[in-house]
Amino acid sequence: MNDGADQATSGRERRSTRRAVVFGSVAAAGAASLAACTSSAHDTARDTAAGRPGTSDAKEPGTAGGVVSVVADFGAKGDGRTDDSAAFARAYAHARARVADHTGRTVIDVPPGRYLVTGPGALLNGDTPGDPANGLRLRGAGKRITEIVFRPSGADAYLCSNNDTWANLSFEGMTFTSATPGASFFYSYSTGNAQDYRFSDCEWLGEWTYGLALDGSDTNSEMRWEACRVGGSYRKAFLYCGLSQRSKDPAAQDQFLNYWFTDMKVEYAWGNFLEFPYGGSVTCRGGSYIVTGTRPHSDPEYGTTSTFFRFPRATHAASVQRFHAEDIRFELRNPDVLVIDSHWSGGTIRFNDCDDTALAFKPFSTALTAHRYDVGPRGPLVRYDSCQLTGTHTYRTPQSAPGRTVARYDMCHFATASQSAMAGPGTAFTDCLDHA
Repeated sequence: MNDGADQATSGRERRSTRRAVVFGSVAAAGAASLAACTSSAHDTARDTAAGRPGTSDAKEPGTAGGVVSVVADFGAKGDGRTDDSAAFARAYAHARARVADHTGRTVIDVPPGRYLVTGPGALLNGDTPGDPANGLRLRGAGKRITEIVFRPSGADAYLCSNNDTWANLSFEGMTFTSATPGASFFYSYSTGNAQDYRFSDCEWLGEWTYGLALDGSDTNSEMRWEACRVGGSYRKAFLYCGLSQRSKDPAAQDQFLNYWFTDMKVEYAWGNFLEFPYGGSVTCRGGSYIVTGTRPHSDPEYGTTSTFFRFPRATHAASVQRFHAEDIRFELRNPDVLVIDSHWSGGTIRFNDCDDTALAFKPFSTALTAHRYDVGPRGPLVRYDSCQLTGTHTYRTPQSAPGRTVARYDMCHFATASQSAMAGPGTAFTDCLDHA
């Protein structure tokens, strides 16, 4: 990003609030966006004529209607060999050209096939922050049926990028595979415009650095994942909230709120699932969560551990520190897997009807400390209801110990430990069962 763009972004950040959207020079930016789309179309046609990856039978952006096919309308092959980057870029340019009155009314269909994409941002390249848009849907045929294989030349590339441009994005029925180890899926920068993402029946495979990385100062909120499978591996995390690469005020990223994961199959090799240096208010409901392996090398920040829910900072804005896990089966296959590692100094954390005892018969299970918390006078308030638990839980007091109950276990079963072994600063137990 150039210095001028960063200065402009900084100005917007100073003016923005969590729910305020700064439009700025809409007419001029809209004209520039349309010109850029037309230029992209001509570039693609020129590439085709020169023998480079292109789409000789593709339509001009904005002329194909509201429901389009990346194959029929823009010439993608989906054979796993042809570079379909240009076809996807033209499909996106078409969707951008159809935006009217800040509303996008386009559905991009991606039929069954294996689509090779080498161009960063080919799937989504939202870069008109002065001309925001609401509404874009990318629809595949189902997990594994529609697969997009991302193979950029370098690992510092994102398949999708939203620079404070799009709200109300929907991805359905697709598998995303990283064929360049360390590439990333989605970069989202927001000072108020980027929000409301939905992923349903989607899957991630391969080795990624980030699944989704959230940066900026405001919004980047209201995102949901439904019936998705998180596979592969992650050098950082599948969802990393608070990237701080371009944010002028990193603490402002506590404006990033409300993430829902429902009926998920989280079964990946190594790395973190959710990591929130900033932001929060997270709900995970239903599904199976498994880390199948270990990190191939010790990481300077993470060591050899892989963590489902990592909250590394103590101090946050009000209403951010809320986490709820419900009806989840965790499978802890080795001692380097953590369910939660929280350094929050307040807020609420709750596990309801969860079970991590699938491998309680393993010799290492009695020594597991897969749930780890910093606690103090202000909490966080931790609660386990009707859970079955393996190993012991760790309660650290980096400042002063809590003077009252901050962690409560209600009608829980401890498969490999006793209540006395589970007890820590500020803990209490109601109608719980020790191991037999």
